[in-house]
Amino acid sequence: MSETHDTRSTQQEVPHAAELMELAALIETLPDEFKQYFQPAMERAMENIDRRRRILNFIQEALSQLRLDMKYLMFDLEATRRERDEYRHKLEGSN
Repeated sequence: MSETHDTRSTQQEVPHAAELMELAALIETLPDEFKQYFQPAMERAMENIDRRRRILNFIQEALSQLRLDMKYLMFDLEATRRERDEYRHKLEGSN
């Protein structure tokens, strides 16, 4: 298991990563017959954490984009309302 790079980056981004690092280190100290039993489960857990982190980042980026799009839409709506009111005022003034 190459947890040196993976778990360090995970430790900085995932809550309870220190505990997972400790668990990975403990698994490394086990005799081979036990290590081969626990190591795949630990690797799956780390992959799940990484996948969840990527999904969370994707969702956060999508929300940021949605907020920006909403600001543009609100600006456009206000501009459209102002234009409508100006045209209505001009139309009423010409009658």
